Parts: sequence; structure tokens; C-alpha cells
Amino acid sequence: MKNVAVTGADGFIGSHLVEELLSRGCRVRALAQYNSFNNWGWLEEIAPREDLDVWTGDVRDPEFCRRFTEGADTVFHLAALIAIPYSYIAPDSYVDTNIKGTLNICQAAKDHGNQRVLVTSTSEVYGTARYVPIDEKHPKQPQSPYSATKIGADAIALSFHNAFDLDVTVVRPFNTYGPRQSARAIIPTIITQIASGVKEIKVGDLTPTRDFNYVTDTARGFAEIAEAPATKGLEINIATGKEVSMEEVLHTIADIMDAKVEWVTDPQRLRPSKSEVFRLLGDNSLITRLTPWRPEVSLREGLEKTIAWICRPENLSKFKPLIYNK
Repeated sequence: MKNVAVTGADGFIGSHLVEELLSRGCRVRALAQYNSFNNWGWLEEIAPREDLDVWTGDVRDPEFCRRFTEGADTVFHLAALIAIPYSYIAPDSYVDTNIKGTLNICQAAKDHGNQRVLVTSTSEVYGTARYVPIDEKHPKQPQSPYSATKIGADAIALSFHNAFDLDVTVVRPFNTYGPRQSARAIIPTIITQIASGVKEIKVGDLTPTRDFNYVTDTARGFAEIAEAPATKGLEINIATGKEVSMEEVLHTIADIMDAKVEWVTDPQRLRPSKSEVFRLLGDNSLITRLTPWRPEVSLREGLEKTIAWICRPENLSKFKPLIYNK
């Protein structure tokens, strides 16, 4: 990788991936979603740099995608709508961004002579585990409009590999957390409420289990998969192989923050019963066989780093801890 393009670079995982790629000596063209404020999201923390070229635009526009990817040898496609609760409210926008956006990037890469493309999936496509650990052959279960659109996006990407021999890899991170994550996710939601002095912490269902990746481990996984020669046409999990319940996570956060709080179930934070994914535990044997990647940051260490980052006044002020972020 020398010249890379990253969509969704202004977001949580995308901005950390940009930093990882820059650290490896890549020249990065980074896409932030167009807005009239010319705000680059979390890229504001990184730019300006001579080896970072920030563009603003929208992956829903095919001609823009063609211009954005021109000249890149590797394209990392992370741009997506990701909040599950909002997908119940506005599913059409998820179809446009997640499926059509992936189609536009794959078509652009094909038109440019079959560039290397890494398409970002999610462990949510597996739904509640039918068996554990969940390997890449596990059935896909569309338990939310969000997961349905990601299943569709993965299928579009793999169809370009099968039909046109496009050099595609579907990268499937399990639950990623860390600095810069939005309050639509449970870990920053809990941390920001405690840091703001709230004693009754509003939560959803605490029984589901998740396989949590610290964000720098996820970013490093993308880079290692991109550099591995045997990953073309594959779907590859990024997972720790360990699961923890939401309740355990919350108690760990409270312990680190030395907080005495009460957990209160908030009905609006509960998913519909058939939509809740109750167990995610990833099999990482494929990524560890094909690449040097191994998870490096333990859950407690990652939570400590995340808490320290969120509790800085300049970062905490960016959150609205008393408003539920769908």
C-alpha cells in the first residue's frame, strides 16, 4: 500500500484507521461526509498533514466515488449508517448509503482497473449465535434493517469478486469501542452519564454478550488484512475470541470510575425482541492464520483508555449524556 483511499474516514473507526495507515507510510486520501460547515469530523484531530488529503463528499454519488478512488492502489470502504435504533426509523436511508454506496465504490474500483477494495462489514450480520465461536461460515440473519443492509452490501462486494474478479475482501469487525466512539453505543453512553454525575444510569438489555475489540486493534486488523496476499475474495472476522455480558462491562466501567450508581432499564433503549442479538463470540482463526494480527489490548485496559479520553473536559463537552442518541 502506497496511495490509499478511505471512505468514512471522519468517523470513529475510520479516523483511527487513517492514523494506522499514516504510521505505515501510506499517503491517505480521506473522505468526510459533505456538510456546509466544512467539518471533517474526527479528522480534525489529525489534519493538516502533507500525507493526508481530506475530501468531502457522499458515497451515494457514483461519479463522486469514481473521482475519489482514482489513483488509489487500495480502497478502504468504511462509510455507512451504523446506528441500529435509527435503522428502525429510517431504513430507506440505510439502503441508499450502505448498499448503494458499496455498489458505487466497487463499480469505481472496477472501472479503475480492479483496485484492491476492503469493504467493512459487521458482526451484526450473523445475528444471535447459532453456534460459537462464530466463524465466517455462520449463517447471516437480518435481525434489523441495519444488519440487512450490511448483508446486502457484503453480497454486492463479493458479487464483484465473482463476476469481475475484483480484488475484494469483506472485513468483519466484532464490536469495536474506544476513543471517538459516539454515544449511540453502550460504552460511551455509560461513561458519559457517570462522568456527568448521573446516579441512575439508563440502560437497555444487559444480558446480551459481545466480543469487544479495542479500536486500535480493529484498525491494525484492517491494515494487516490489506497487506496479506491470501485474503482476496474472503470474508474475515476481526475478533478477540472472548465474550462478555453488557452487565459485566457496566460493572467494570463503574469500578474503574469508582462510581456507585444504579442501573435503570429505559424502554426506548430496548430493541424489539426478535431484533435483539443476544450472543456474539467471534472465531478469529482465519485472520490469525493469514496475517500476523493478534488482539493486543485487553478489555479492562481498553476501557481505562476510553474513560480517560472521554473524561477530558474538551471531549466530554461533545456529548449529550442526558439525551438518548439513537
